[in-house]
Amino acid sequence: MPEISRFYGIVIKMFYADHSPPHFHAEYGGHGAVIDIETLAIISGQLPPRAINLIKEWGSLHRSDLIRDWQKAEQLNPLDQIAPLP
Repeated sequence: MPEISRFYGIVIKMFYADHSPPHFHAEYGGHGAVIDIETLAIISGQLPPRAINLIKEWGSLHRSDLIRDWQKAEQLNPLDQIAPLP
């Protein structure tokens, strides 16, 4: 599963040819969650509240980049790195 971003100890990854809805995986401090790209809601898993807030901030800034990477992953094409939170 390719890593597409990393910030404040949070690692963002995306699987190739993964199931719908479009989503990404976030890992932090031994916790993990699957996050819906459109709503930024947690589909499964859990993360500390601070990590969730940072992921939602990052996701809202990069939603179009995430959708573009999701489309590339569906086609099994290399994914682009997405800028971290400053």
